[in-house]
Amino acid sequence: MAEIIIVGLGPGDFKFITLETFELIQKAPRLLLRTAKHPAVAGLQARGISFASYDELYEKHATFEEVYQAIARDCVDQARREGSVVYAVPGSPAVAEQSVALIRELGVTEGLEVKVLPGMSFLDLLYVRLSADPVEGITVVDANDISRLPQELDTALVITQVYNRQVASDTKLSLMDYYPDDFKITVVHNLGLADESIITMPLFEMDRLTAIDHLTSVYVPCRPRRQHSFTLKPVIDVMAKLRSPSGCIWDIEQTHLSLRRYFVEEVYEVLEAIELADKDKLCEELGDVLLQVVFHSRVAEEYGEFSMQDVIDGVTAKLIRRHPHVFGDITVADAAEVVVNWDKIKGQEKSGERPRVLDGVPKGLPSLMRACKLQAKAAKKGFDWNSIDPVWEKIQEELNELKEVAGKDGAAAEEELGDVLFSVVNLARFLNLEAETALNATNNKFVRRFGYIEDQVKLAGLSWENMSLKQLDFFWNKAKEDEKMFKSKQNQ
Repeated sequence: MAEIIIVGLGPGDFKFITLETFELIQKAPRLLLRTAKHPAVAGLQARGISFASYDELYEKHATFEEVYQAIARDCVDQARREGSVVYAVPGSPAVAEQSVALIRELGVTEGLEVKVLPGMSFLDLLYVRLSADPVEGITVVDANDISRLPQELDTALVITQVYNRQVASDTKLSLMDYYPDDFKITVVHNLGLADESIITMPLFEMDRLTAIDHLTSVYVPCRPRRQHSFTLKPVIDVMAKLRSPSGCIWDIEQTHLSLRRYFVEEVYEVLEAIELADKDKLCEELGDVLLQVVFHSRVAEEYGEFSMQDVIDGVTAKLIRRHPHVFGDITVADAAEVVVNWDKIKGQEKSGERPRVLDGVPKGLPSLMRACKLQAKAAKKGFDWNSIDPVWEKIQEELNELKEVAGKDGAAAEEELGDVLFSVVNLARFLNLEAETALNATNNKFVRRFGYIEDQVKLAGLSWENMSLKQLDFFWNKAKEDEKMFKSKQNQ
């Protein structure tokens, strides 16, 4: 039976050819080289080993696919005539050699025996030179196939056959769809030769090298996970569909005004998830807040007001503008100075828009939150106590005034109660606490503990009508004890 034996010439000069391969090609009745443009060929010639190469086919055909098919066809034909031929390829016959795959296919179809001997690949040298461990994942691809890479590539990448400047330029542009322009890559040239070159550079400079030929390859390290791209397009497209004539009737009818209550509700659900330290719930609720942003942006875009991209661009520009110590040449000593700079820049941005000090605090804010913002704005103008002691005294003063009118004058009591709450918010501000968040947490705590009482009443087979306040307080205190034990275990 006619046979074709396929061997590799190694990644560099003659010393990388395996002993088994050398002994075989010395005795080969017919040695065929895919290309004679390989450093090891000089060693063959020096040892008087004759061969024929397929280099002329690269000039005759328009594509590599056509070249490799012609090589495979000729190898099979010569094997039939000679009985046995040895076909040698650069590197290893098992790595990135399309002609080998085609010869194997033809061999099966036409009844020839095809043997492939192991050889040293340029990858073996690359792993050593770059300290790259293939166990961590490496994708090897021909430069001509770079456009077929999966979008979510999560391995390092080796690109072969970057044989001229045009291919290098095309490869660079393709890689820029996957990686940042300044992502660090490594270009290896003449690997395994005396003049081998290993240069690490930004991706955008890849095609500016002077030495690029058939012995040039590119190594691209795995992207850090945080650099993986993401997009808002799916949710934006869904919202566009919901608001379209063929979409949802309810969504189509919504306006900025009608959506206000949902935005507030979603924000409070985020706060609850944070308080519960429930990461899954937090992820979900943040998505619901994002949905509200997308919803309002879509409504605005339909009226020609602004788009989602305008929202993103605006907040990005604001962050850069208000952080000159990060994106500019200003130096700050601590976080307090950051806040001072922020307020100063914000004041410059809003100059002329807010003639009064307390302008800019939305009337629609929850009352406790609005009270805190009003006090903070007044404090920046010096209208504030220098210490916390007068704050405690003010709360007591307001409580006494409330006691005087409670049960006598409803309108006066309501006013004094407001003063008490306003004073408590001021105390929270001095303690660096958020009164709105604190009360929201207490509301949630009350719901949990009251739910515990309901469960215990039900488990005991009792009815609310027959329960005394003392019995209910017992269950309440038990709920408090259970919460303390749970928090204690969490902190251990």
